[in-house]
Amino acid sequence: MIAIPPVCANQPVTRSPARTAAGAHLVDIRILVPDIHQDIKYAGHDNFVGRPVDGYAAPKCLLLKPVAEALARVERDLRREHARLRIWDCYRPTRAVADFVRWAHDLSDQSTKATHYPNLDKSKLLGDYIAPVSGHSRGATADLTMEQCDAHDRHCKPLDMGTGFDWFGPRANTDHPGITAAQRANRQRLLQAMAREGFRNYPMEWWHYTFQPEPTPHTMYDVPIR
Repeated sequence: MIAIPPVCANQPVTRSPARTAAGAHLVDIRILVPDIHQDIKYAGHDNFVGRPVDGYAAPKCLLLKPVAEALARVERDLRREHARLRIWDCYRPTRAVADFVRWAHDLSDQSTKATHYPNLDKSKLLGDYIAPVSGHSRGATADLTMEQCDAHDRHCKPLDMGTGFDWFGPRANTDHPGITAAQRANRQRLLQAMAREGFRNYPMEWWHYTFQPEPTPHTMYDVPIR
């Protein structure tokens, strides 16, 4: 799900002229946590468009430095509980968001319906779920889940959260009443771990977290991920 409410309706968001990650002050999370678990969905085929998305030339999690530092602290805290994060997406170029919109307009492509929007007609995705602007493009948002490892910090398995990533429908809402008690507890555990370091959950998506206050709340970036 891609439709994110604007930070402030009275202040327009502008696009940064930066052409490189360094110029946009975006850093790779693996500089801070080299062995963090990640599966950057939009750099591959396992996503709702079914192919690599425009702007994702490499499977990297880029974030503005203060955000990356906060996420690294979450990871360090979780490791004390033999748990870890698994990252699906971080900074998202604006060109990727435009690619999502083009995909949504192509109603003939239904290849990912069973996995990502089984209960919705694709024509309903634009507006409610896919919008031309994403908070991810501001460099302060990450999509992720939590894994539990054994006592030796090996054999880590994702917690059951009730849906997969980018599942279009109300069951993905963080507090959806239709999930099990265990799934609700897992979502709350992730929420609390992220909140301790300043990340706020987007209630429509249990996996979606934005660092507060955002370092550049009115600036979008279109630097390709390489």
